[in-house]
Amino acid sequence: MAKNYHVAVVGATGAVGTQMIELLEQVTSFEIEKVSFLSSARSAGKKKTFRGKEITIEEAKPESFLGVDIALFSAGGAVSKALAKEAVERGAIVIDNTSAFRMDSDVPLVVPEVNEEALKRHAGIIANPNCSTIQMVAALEPIREKFGLNRIIVSTYQAVSGSGISAIRELKDQSRAILDGEEFTPEYLPVKGDKKHYQIAFNALPQIDVFTDNDYTYEEMKMINETRKIMEDDAMKVAATCVRIPVVTGHSESVYIEVEEADVSAKAIQEVLKNAPGIVLEDDPANQVYPQAALSENKKEVFVGRVRRDLDESKGFHMWIVSDNLLKGAAWNSIQIAESLVKLEII
Repeated sequence: MAKNYHVAVVGATGAVGTQMIELLEQVTSFEIEKVSFLSSARSAGKKKTFRGKEITIEEAKPESFLGVDIALFSAGGAVSKALAKEAVERGAIVIDNTSAFRMDSDVPLVVPEVNEEALKRHAGIIANPNCSTIQMVAALEPIREKFGLNRIIVSTYQAVSGSGISAIRELKDQSRAILDGEEFTPEYLPVKGDKKHYQIAFNALPQIDVFTDNDYTYEEMKMINETRKIMEDDAMKVAATCVRIPVVTGHSESVYIEVEEADVSAKAIQEVLKNAPGIVLEDDPANQVYPQAALSENKKEVFVGRVRRDLDESKGFHMWIVSDNLLKGAAWNSIQIAESLVKLEII
């Protein structure tokens, strides 16, 4: 007899939490008997509708997880660090969408199309990778499996929604102010907690998160370290430059790779991508067909195009990778992990 599950969403009023709830409504791969929507004390008491039933949002506390089977966390790293282990102690499996546990050795970092089997090694907590990492490894893993891979160089063009609702508001407000010839003071981007803030409207900011001692940002180091962990290859050569651009939703990436096999053609890579799970190949330069951030919004897939051989390196290839950062980059990947737990009979 199939089990019915109690699912909790922590951060239910946030952008990703809201997406998680919408996606849970559509789940058919397992039965959801009960949902709990959890948030800060400030949002407790508000109501959300789930499958036609009104659910009251509760303050997230350790006792909130009694009887919960799957807890989806997306309320910030501090909340995850405070409550994730409390949830596990009360019997829940935590799928965490923050950076709190991603690099912990006993926490699987999972993109189901890439390393679903890693879920079998979980000890209560499973980490959802960074949004920019997810779409890149989803596209590159089938290529790595077929032809080998020894170098990745990525430049990202990331939407402001990756920094939250305040960043979206700032982009819109600045755009209106500039078009109306009004003055404004940047307050949020590139990083709320850093010393300086710059205009994002009609601009590109080569800083996402704060800088580390090696002059890479934490976002760039996340992509580097997470890619190696997901691929289980500490020797993989990875470099990243992460840029925030004035787009609301949809991360884009220019990716250069070097494969191990000789005599690989761009067409062969396209064929691999065409048959890869979760990937949509949009690659017809003659007809100006290629992935676009605006067209990826509200879609679960990762879109790949502009696949071409490097002009100087015979094993080098370039491609353009796009995905909705709030869906595949966050909420949808988390729901997929939950579906995989059920499918693999881990829960």
